This record gives sequence, C-alpha cells and structure tokens, in this order.
Amino acid sequence: MDPIVIILIGTAVVLFCIIVLKLHAVISLLFAALVTGLLTSPELIFDYAVHSGMSDLEANSLSDLGVGKRLAVAFGNTSGKIGILIALASIIGVSLMRSGAAERIVRSLLGLFGKKNASLAFLTGSFTLAIPVFFDTVFYLMIPIVKSIGVRNPKKFGLYLMTVMAGGVMAHSLIPPTPGPLFVAEEMGIDLGTMIIGGLVIGIITVAGGYAYSIWANRKWELPMRDTPDISVEDLKQFSEKEKKDLPALWISILPVLLPILLITGNTISKMMASGTNSNLSSFQNSLINIFSTLGDANIALAISSAIAMSLLWSRLKDIKKFQKFIYESLSSAGIIILITASGGAFGQMLQQTGIGIRIEDLAANYQMALLPMAFFITAAVRTAQGSATVAMVTAIGVMSGLASAGLQFHPVYLAMAIGCGSKIFAWMNDSAFWIITKMAGMEEKETIRHFSILLMVMGFTGLIAVMILSKVLPLV
Repeated sequence: MDPIVIILIGTAVVLFCIIVLKLHAVISLLFAALVTGLLTSPELIFDYAVHSGMSDLEANSLSDLGVGKRLAVAFGNTSGKIGILIALASIIGVSLMRSGAAERIVRSLLGLFGKKNASLAFLTGSFTLAIPVFFDTVFYLMIPIVKSIGVRNPKKFGLYLMTVMAGGVMAHSLIPPTPGPLFVAEEMGIDLGTMIIGGLVIGIITVAGGYAYSIWANRKWELPMRDTPDISVEDLKQFSEKEKKDLPALWISILPVLLPILLITGNTISKMMASGTNSNLSSFQNSLINIFSTLGDANIALAISSAIAMSLLWSRLKDIKKFQKFIYESLSSAGIIILITASGGAFGQMLQQTGIGIRIEDLAANYQMALLPMAFFITAAVRTAQGSATVAMVTAIGVMSGLASAGLQFHPVYLAMAIGCGSKIFAWMNDSAFWIITKMAGMEEKETIRHFSILLMVMGFTGLIAVMILSKVLPLV
C-alpha cells in the first residue's frame, strides 16, 4: 500500500477516535498507531530502515518484528526521551507554584518590564533560552510563571502562553546547536557562524509574525484558565494576594529555573569548544568539559533543579502531609502527560516507518519548482505526516542537497532557513509537544490547534516570505 494512503488512514483513525468517539487521547493514538503498523508492509519498513542508515541486517531485523513489538519499542523510545524530563519538570512546576516562588518571580518580572510589556518579556526570554535549550525544557520551566501571571489578567493568559511558544519554538529549527539546524549546516557545508546569524535574523522576523498572530488570536478567542491536576486557579489567586514578606526570596525562587538552563548551556558550549579546537586542551578545560557533560545532561540538570525546588517547598510548608500530597499530585499529573506524549511519539514513529520520507523524495524528484518554496513544502509535508521537526529537516536536506549542488544564485544558508521554517508546519496530534502543551496548559485539543498549531504555521510562512525576499535583495554570493 502507498505510504500516503497509510498516512491518510492513520490520520483519519486518530481524528475519528478523538473527535467522534470522544475516546481518551492515549487510546486513540495507540489505536491509530496499531492500524498504521498493520497496514505497513515489511518491504516498506525495510526500505525505511535502510534509508535511515541501518545496515541490511538491522533493517531485516526491524522488518521482521511484529507490529506489537514495533509499537512497544516506538512507545519506549519516546518515553525514554521525555519521560524523566516531564516528571521532574512537573515536580519543579508544582514546587514553584505551591511555595510561592513562581509568584515571587512574576512580581519581579512585572516590576522590571511593567504589566504592559509582560508578553514581550516572555517572547524575548523564551527565544533567548531556546537557543541552547530544547523547546520542551523551556516550556516546562516557563509554564508555572505563565500561570502565575495569567491569574492576574485571565484575558491575557492565551497571549502569555502563545508568546512563550512563539519565542521558544523557532530556535529549535533555525539556530545551532540544536540537532536539526546543526545537521543541515554540516550537510550543506554552511559555516556555523553564518548559520547562527541567519537563524537569528529569520528567527526574529518569524517571532515578530508570531507575536502579531498571538495578539490577534487572543482578541478573537478567549482561552480560559482551567484547573490542572498540579494546581487550581483558586490556589493561584491566593498566592497572588499574599504580601511580599510571605513569599520566598527572589534568588532561591529563580534558581530552579536558571540553574538547569546554565548547566545545559554550559554543556552545549563546552562540547562546541572541544570539537572546534585543534590544540590540546588543558587539564582544567578537560575537567570543565567532563563536569558539564554530566551535570549539563538535561535529565541530571532538572534532577538537581527539582531537588532545590522540593527543598524550597519543604522550607515553606514544614508540613509532611501537605508536602507528600503536592509531590504525589505533581507525579500523577506527569504520569498522564507521559502516557499521552509517548503514545503520540509512537504514532509518529509508526508513520515514519511507512517510508513517507522516501515517498516525498520521489515526488519531489518528479515535480520541480523553485528551490526555496520546494524545500519549504517538502519539509512541511514530512513534518505534518510524521510529527518530528528534526526528521522533517533531515529528510528535506537529503532531497535538496543534491538539487542544490548544481549551483545556487544565493547563499545556501537561505535554503537551510527555508527548510527550518518548513519544519514548523503542521504541528498536530502526532507531535509529542502538542500533547505536552495541551495538558500542562489545561487546553482542549481544538484550542491547542488555534493557539499552537496555527501559530507555528503563521511563523513558518512568515519565515518563507522573509527568506525569499532576502535571497533576492541580499543573495550573499
């Protein structure tokens, strides 16, 4: 069966289960993944595996696995990537909110930027943080602050939420050292400095487009603040009414947010220094790299942060029963989110195994169009079909690197930027981030599509237009 047909059937199944049958997202996604796996032939799986860089022996091994085993492996792969992070992030979030630390950070932000500029503070802050740190981690750390400031002005909760997403999401696909843009730069022989500058320029333009959409969407659709398993709106309101003396100090309040960012960023920078140097490193430099490689791992960094956050919560409560109750609630909330995101990731991996990337490459070879829009739409098609921005970028560069080698009338960084912007379209139910945002923000699926999926689409097309104009006005060749 053609991979495109399988993709359409899998998509129809998950939409039917969620929208018509009103089934839980976990059941819907796993059932759609199972149907997709049953329809995918061993030949398609073998071709996908070989195309992904596996040996013939590994490809045969994967294609011989039963659909249940492949589904379990796909579920486990996603859970392994994000399970610990979500659990730790949930503990940090609950601890920050229940201890009053999130409230303390919010008051400092409002004092620094003013109430009118709170959304801009979120926008620029998340964009800056997402350059060295994955978007998911940035979102985990920012969501308790968004909730705490949103309770002061519920009509702007949607705006605050979207500015965090708009600021954080583009760096993942445009600016190294995140994997997608780093791989594209290496494959196309683009200097890393040029890639970073290009990503910053296009990133700022797309973020501006996302901010404009956020303002419009917030006026058109009111996004209500809802109780989530980790904390109720009423509890948030009570913290907003507390006096400053009843809240923890700013330095300890913000430490659980800043420390993992500093550790992860330090790990990123030390790796770049180690790989980019031609001379022998001193023992001190090697020691520093080793320290950051351990402490700068996202799981370890958030574990340290969660320990600090729990210590802060205990120091404010001094009540073992309440402390246990809040930590239990945070882990219960995280458990549901892990199940949903792992199910979404499993569905996405089963879609990848159909060989949709190869199928789109074949279509691209037969239907030639202008290079920049072509790169954009190939990436967008793969992203929409299987849910991963990084996989979409890797697939697109596999197609475009051959076409681009014939000679470009502009610097190849523009092609890389078109691919990065295309990877933002269209984020929906086969993307684990879709479910993380939905559950942590207390949204319904249709609200996430309005406030996240369409937001990313607007930013992606804004980036494409900017890239096409700049490639004409400033070709750099």
